[in-house]
Amino acid sequence: MVTLCWRPSVKGDGSRRGGDTNGRFDGLMWYKDLGVHTNGEFSMAVIQANNLMEDRSQLESGPLSSLKSGPHGTFIGVYDGHGGPETSRFINKTLFSNLKKFTSEHQEIFADAIRKAFLTTEEEFLSLVKQQWNEKPQIASVGSCCLAGIICNGLLYIANVGDSRAVLGRVDKATKSITAIQLSTEHNASIESVRDELRSLHPQDSRIVVLKHKVWRVKGLIQVSRSIGDAYLKKSEFNQAPLLARFRLPEPFSKPILSAEPSISVHRLSSKDQFVIFASDGLWDHLSNEEAVDIVHTHPRNGIARRLIEAALHVAAKKREMRYSDLMKIDRGVRRHFHDDITVVIVFVDPYSMNRSSSRGSIISLRGGTPSSPES
Repeated sequence: MVTLCWRPSVKGDGSRRGGDTNGRFDGLMWYKDLGVHTNGEFSMAVIQANNLMEDRSQLESGPLSSLKSGPHGTFIGVYDGHGGPETSRFINKTLFSNLKKFTSEHQEIFADAIRKAFLTTEEEFLSLVKQQWNEKPQIASVGSCCLAGIICNGLLYIANVGDSRAVLGRVDKATKSITAIQLSTEHNASIESVRDELRSLHPQDSRIVVLKHKVWRVKGLIQVSRSIGDAYLKKSEFNQAPLLARFRLPEPFSKPILSAEPSISVHRLSSKDQFVIFASDGLWDHLSNEEAVDIVHTHPRNGIARRLIEAALHVAAKKREMRYSDLMKIDRGVRRHFHDDITVVIVFVDPYSMNRSSSRGSIISLRGGTPSSPES
């Protein structure tokens, strides 16, 4: 039943052990226990909670532009959809292609190319919403967080809209201890600085952020302040009938309420930097940065993404005073009352590969949590 709903798409061979090139299924979980990318190894896992899987993710390793002479490296994307899978599915198809297009223009990875890739993907999705508005108006209420990481020439670029998270594990070689360093900036109204930013951008709107059932929400509707999609809070033309009444605001707005502008940081990798955890907020709902980094540091790499998800699910079960084994028996849809869809991609960094200015490994294209339908 689950495999009819979603399955991974894989090109190339990113595996050198375990024989799971295409990933494997275990109930509502799909996982790729260990693979090899241009700059090291990786582990990847996804678990479904929603009736329709809303998370999408990908790892691309090899050329980062459309030209053979361009930069090579590794691209990681985690797309946490909300309101449906359409936006995260769209990002999974288009963001990396848009990045390669802008990288090709300058033959190098740079922050503005990443920014343009995000904003172009946003523009293209809003165009799709406009095309489908009359037949499928609810697509205007669908959106996605978007977290991307790029490793190239010893640099790690992190770009984010929404509340997914990238966390670096850095080891102290003298004490062998590990430190968690959050690299991504989150855009969630639960964060005071995000509420302050919204109020400064909308000084005339006393209800730009509303505390509703002990949760801060933008306009009382959504927790994230930045996203791809969510056209109903970007353009007033999509905030009217035939959109469902619960998404419609009482008054039209003249400027976008949500933004698709990514927060971008650049980090020069050192020999102390061991790995980066990229994950949707479903993981961070149950594990702290330090807890996640410690688990990765103290266990074998093989299957480590799956182990992180299982650790989060143990916490989720404990919060509801139930056994982990009983939680695992609950089917998708109902499972969403206990935890969200969770996507985890852990990328290990080989310090020796960082010294090679133009590493040329095998080309890998792996996507987790992808439905088998033509629309995927």
